[in-house]
Amino acid sequence: MKTKPVVPRVIAEGDLERAFRYYLDTAGSKVAERFATEFEQILRLISRFPALGSPRYAFEHGLDEIRYWPLKKFPYMIFYQELDSHIDVWRVLHGHMDIAEQLRDLD
Repeated sequence: MKTKPVVPRVIAEGDLERAFRYYLDTAGSKVAERFATEFEQILRLISRFPALGSPRYAFEHGLDEIRYWPLKKFPYMIFYQELDSHIDVWRVLHGHMDIAEQLRDLD
């Protein structure tokens, strides 16, 4: 199976940095590293099998082709879209956020 490059948007990089910093500051470096490792594992999975993510938010909020994949051990979700050339990572959001509000006007 061929992989596609994963390209996070600047806002997604900021989301990831804030989440990592939160775990580093509140739970320590080991937890922050586990968060980063799980995130990277999911990106590798998405790059190989982009259709695995749920299109739930695309249907609920009219966002063309956006999918998400949750982290298993942390309450975050990776929102992305498969394009011809790459995987476009839109956001990395905490599950308790107003997802629709955070995804609005990003396309």
